[in-house]
Amino acid sequence: MTTNSALLIIDVQVAMFDESDPVFQGEILLSKLQKLITDARTKGVPIVYIQHEEGPGTPLEYGKPSWFIHPSIAPNKEDIIIEKKTPDSFHKTTLQEQLDSIGVNKLIITGIQTDICVDTTCRRAFSLGYDVILVKDAHSTWNSSELTATQIINHHNNVLQWFSNHKTSEDQVF
Repeated sequence: MTTNSALLIIDVQVAMFDESDPVFQGEILLSKLQKLITDARTKGVPIVYIQHEEGPGTPLEYGKPSWFIHPSIAPNKEDIIIEKKTPDSFHKTTLQEQLDSIGVNKLIITGIQTDICVDTTCRRAFSLGYDVILVKDAHSTWNSSELTATQIINHHNNVLQWFSNHKTSEDQVF
């Protein structure tokens, strides 16, 4: 099946689920992502995993066990993996070239961290001319000193309406 869409899964790596400070509702997020991955594969929609690296001595150090994509949503050999070092999944990566090479002009965005990498990538994708769908119940973050994770997620879902259409993981997104 041909498609002009791709499912983008940002930074859902083992480190994000560390028991000492796990991402908000991480198990629910993984469940929603599993459904979206199954739906994407059934419909022949390419899946692109974004993998963040922070450098030596950090939980997201390249090649360390905590750096890898969470095993419950592990990529297949057909999936695309893009490594990045900034919140913007396009900045100094091959993401745009990879998407162009397979004819993608619509991105379904999910992942971690709502207020940093998901936000930045959503805005950048819009600026690059992609049709962006943010799966509003399939991204997450952590509490900050001022706001709960729920408040941050709700705020970003509201603000990112300027840059994306919103769907839920139960909607027909592909």
